[in-house]
Amino acid sequence: MTFLKSMPKIAAALGVALMLAGCGVNNIPTKDQAVKARLADVQASYQRRADLIPNLVNTVQGYARQEQSVLVAVTQARASATQVKLDASTITDPQAFARFQQAQDQLSGVLGRLMAISEQYPDLKSNQNFLALQSQLEGTENRIEIAIRDYNAAVQDYNTELVTLPGSLWAATVYRSYKQATPFAASAAAQTAPTVNFDNVGVPPAPPVPAPAAPARP
Repeated sequence: MTFLKSMPKIAAALGVALMLAGCGVNNIPTKDQAVKARLADVQASYQRRADLIPNLVNTVQGYARQEQSVLVAVTQARASATQVKLDASTITDPQAFARFQQAQDQLSGVLGRLMAISEQYPDLKSNQNFLALQSQLEGTENRIEIAIRDYNAAVQDYNTELVTLPGSLWAATVYRSYKQATPFAASAAAQTAPTVNFDNVGVPPAPPVPAPAAPARP
């Protein structure tokens, strides 16, 4: 009997819940969680790249010890990149994102130099371990690109929800602590394909062409 008396209240509560769900009250936290999940994918991809670097450096070092400055630069850039962290609390912090992206871009730059010097060492280029690491690194770079693209898409969806109706109403009332998320920005280096030319490696510069002698006066 008591249960039957409470039925109208239960029905009313369910009706309110359904009405709120239909008005998009859950959209902001749902999209926020999607952003955090995509950020985790980005972090995992960058971590995979960082894990490949020690073996890559050791392999190159075995064939190109004279390239010590590049090997040291890669190791230092990896250490810096792994020290700069992003987590759910920094999604809305553009400065934290800038520091993270700068560290990763620096590592990308020195990694490019490391892979470029392999062109000068035929034995290294044909080493099976190096070829496997090179293939894994290329695959990881593709994963990073895809993960960042998916993250930016989730950020755009979430940020749009915060500033458009009905989401903006919920953002101004129920979810006032939710702020705009920060997307990854394309770096200047990423927009310019590097050019590597080893045509003249090891070739001494041509001697200067002497100027023609002045004609003798009669």
